[in-house]
Amino acid sequence: MVTTIQISGKLQEKLKKRKLYDNESYEDIIWDLLEDNMELSEETKKNIEEYEKNHEKWLKEGKYKTLEQIKKEKGL
Repeated sequence: MVTTIQISGKLQEKLKKRKLYDNESYEDIIWDLLEDNMELSEETKKNIEEYEKNHEKWLKEGKYKTLEQIKKEKGL
């Protein structure tokens, strides 16, 4: 079912500013906003779990650096 909704001009301008490309629909923008409030996907949950299990090991192996390490290297 398709429906029409009324929005204020102010909201329309805010939605326009969120467009990633000119012909992006307001529906796409709204879905993107709602996605932030939706449950995490199973893939994202799996990635978070993997990080939690391995981040100390990866840090020791030099696979990434903490912000504090980078600041120290840069003398900040």
